[in-house]
Parts: sequence; C-alpha cells; structure tokens
Amino acid sequence: MLTKEEKRNINIQFWDGFQKYMRKFRSSNGRRMNWINYPTDTKFLYLRLEIDKNSARMCFDIQPKDQGVKAIVYEQCQELKVVLESEMKWETNWIEHFETQDGRSIARIYWEMQGVNLYQPETHERIKTFFADRLREFDIFYQEYKEILITLIN
Repeated sequence: MLTKEEKRNINIQFWDGFQKYMRKFRSSNGRRMNWINYPTDTKFLYLRLEIDKNSARMCFDIQPKDQGVKAIVYEQCQELKVVLESEMKWETNWIEHFETQDGRSIARIYWEMQGVNLYQPETHERIKTFFADRLREFDIFYQEYKEILITLIN
C-alpha cells in the first residue's frame, strides 16, 4: 500500500515524464503544442487525460452551460463520427449524457486502455504510448474540423 506522499510523487513523476516525452511531437499544423493542456480554442471543449488503478482514458468533453448547445455540438460530432473514428486507431466510446463528479451533465467521447495502473511504474511506457498516439490522432482530426465545432459554440 502506497502512502499519500508516494502516490503524489508517482503522479508528478509520470506527468513530468509524459510532458518531456511529448516535446518531440508537433501538432499536425506544425506548431509546438502543450499536449497535456490541449488547446481547443474554446472554453467549452476539453481534452482530458485520466489514469486510475485500472485504466487510462483520453476524453473529449463537450460542456457548454446551455444543454441545447451541448446537444448540437454532440450531434455534429456524431455527423463527423466516421471521420473521427477512421482517424483514431482505437475503439471510440460515445456518451451523450455523462454526469461529472460535481453533478454536471456533459457529453463525452473517449478512448480507453484497460489493464494499466498509474501506481505500477512498469505500465507507464504503455500509458505514455497510448496517450501520445491518441493525442496525435485526435489532433489531426481536430485541426481539420475545429472551426465547425467552435462556430457552433460561440
């Protein structure tokens, strides 16, 4: 059993290592990218990287305050589903009504790898590779279609 301090140190070590690992990759538009804080160019679309004791997930969260706008953006993503899923090399999961820990209803599209654990350092390379591949694949899609999604929100 790890102490709170040991868990904290592993968490910091992983994310610092991942940030360094991703420095060698540029966005599909050629720009340097802060991959951990992926710039969606709007405050209602978020790309989140999550790891727990069982899995790692990359989530594309649609969370405007207006539920009608959320529905429209999610519907547009569904219309782009074939394009998105052909770009991503991993199974895509779609949840139109996902409830966050703080009780908000958002739409979530995510990619998940089972059988990895943040607190088992021997799985860190697999997690980094999973995140790096999914981020770069998503970036190709997002750079091509972001104007459509952003226009719906703003």
